[in-house]
Amino acid sequence: MPAKAPTIGIVSLGCPKALVDSERILTRLRSEGYSLSGDYDGADLVVVNTCGFLDSAKAESLEAIGEALSENGKVIVTGCLGKEENLIRAAHPNVLAVTGPHQYEAVVSAVHAHLPPVHDPKIDLVPESGLRLTPRHYAYLKISEGCNNRCSFCIIPSIRGDLVSRPANAVLKEAESLVKAGVKEILVISQDTSAYGVDIRYAESKWKDRVVRAKFFDLTDALGELGAWIRLHYVYPYPHVDDVIPLMAEGKILPYLDIPFQHASPRILRAMRRPTNQDRILERIAGWRSICPDLTIRSSFIVGFPGETEAEFEALLDFIEEAQIDRAGCFKYENVDGAASRALADQIDQDEIDERYERFMELQTALAYARGETLIGATQTVIIDGYDDDACAYEARTKADAPEIDGIVRVFGAGVLKPGDILNVRISAAEGHELTGEAL
Repeated sequence: MPAKAPTIGIVSLGCPKALVDSERILTRLRSEGYSLSGDYDGADLVVVNTCGFLDSAKAESLEAIGEALSENGKVIVTGCLGKEENLIRAAHPNVLAVTGPHQYEAVVSAVHAHLPPVHDPKIDLVPESGLRLTPRHYAYLKISEGCNNRCSFCIIPSIRGDLVSRPANAVLKEAESLVKAGVKEILVISQDTSAYGVDIRYAESKWKDRVVRAKFFDLTDALGELGAWIRLHYVYPYPHVDDVIPLMAEGKILPYLDIPFQHASPRILRAMRRPTNQDRILERIAGWRSICPDLTIRSSFIVGFPGETEAEFEALLDFIEEAQIDRAGCFKYENVDGAASRALADQIDQDEIDERYERFMELQTALAYARGETLIGATQTVIIDGYDDDACAYEARTKADAPEIDGIVRVFGAGVLKPGDILNVRISAAEGHELTGEAL
C-alpha cells in the first residue's frame, strides 16, 4: 500500500496577483504528490500567502499567521509581507520558514524541508491548466510582475521589484489552456497592465502561425480571439490605451476598464507622483464612450492624502460625477512605512480621513442607485456564477461586473443553469449595484 500523501493547506490574502501566486505554488506541489486540504485540521502543513501593501493588510496577515499556528501549528509564510521577516518572526517566532513574493521555488523548497513529498505517478495528476483557487468558469491571467512606477504612497516596487513581462506566446498558451479547461472569463492582471512589454522592448514571439509582439494592444487583440470574456484590470491610462477601445466596440474584449486614477487634484496627483492631466482624462473618457457607449470604467481613489484640502476633496467628488465613473473603490490614506509620502507635511487627521471616506461612499452609493435605475427594462448579457438558495435565484454578473468587487444580478425564470453559462436577461429591478433580472 502506498504511503499516505502529505497534505497542504493554503491561506491566500491580498490581491488577485497574490491569488495567482498561490495557484502556482499549489500546482507545483500537487504535481509532486501533495494532497490539498480546505481546512486546518486536514492539513499537515499550512502555507500563508500574505499581503504587505498597507499597515492594515500587514495586521490582517499577522493575524492570519497566528490563526494558522494556533489551529495547525506548522506554518510557512510567503508573499509580500515576507519581505519583512523580522516583523513576522517577532510576532510569530515559531513559523517554519519565511519567503518573499513570487518566490515559488523557495516556498516549495521550504515545504520539502518540513514535509517531504511522497510521489505516486499513477495518481498525482495535474490539469494542463494547473490548479486554481477561483471557480472553474473564470480565472486570473497574470501577464507581468513588478512595476516601474514610483507612486509616493506605494511600496509595491520595493516588494515585488521592477516590471518583468512574460513573453506573449507564454501568456497566450496559458490563456488557451484555460479556455480549453472550461474557463469562460479571463481577468487580465498585473501591477501595471498597460505597461506590458516595455521592459523587454515589446519582444516578438511565435504564437501558432504568426508572430505576436509583447505589447498591450497586440496581446489584448490576440486574447480576444480565444472566445472567452476578456476583462482588463489595473490599466494605467497611458495614451496607447485608446487603441483597445475599438476592440471593445467590436466585441472582441469586454467593454470594461479598471483604471486606478487615485485622485483628481493636479497638486495632489503631483504629490502622489501620478499623471496630472485630469482635464485631458475627461476628454479621453468622453472619446472612449463615443466609440464604445457600453464602456464601464472602474477606478480606485485615495482620500486623506497628506495636504489634501477640502476644496481638493470636493474636486475629487466632482470628477467622479463628471467622468461618470461606474464603479469606484475608495481607500483611506495610510501612512505606510517605507512610502515616500510618509515624509510629507500636512498629514490629515484620521477623523477627517474617515469623514471624507464616508462622504465619498455616500456619493458613490447615490450614483450607483441612479445608474441602476437607468437599467430597468434593459436587456443585459450575464454570466452565471452559481445559485443563491436564500433568494431562490441564480447569481450572475453583467459584462460591467468583475467577480467579487462589482455588482451582481439575481436571475429568475431560468431553467437549469450551471456556472459559466451566458444568457440574456431583462432587468426588472435595481438596488444600487444589485440587479434583478428575468431570463429571456
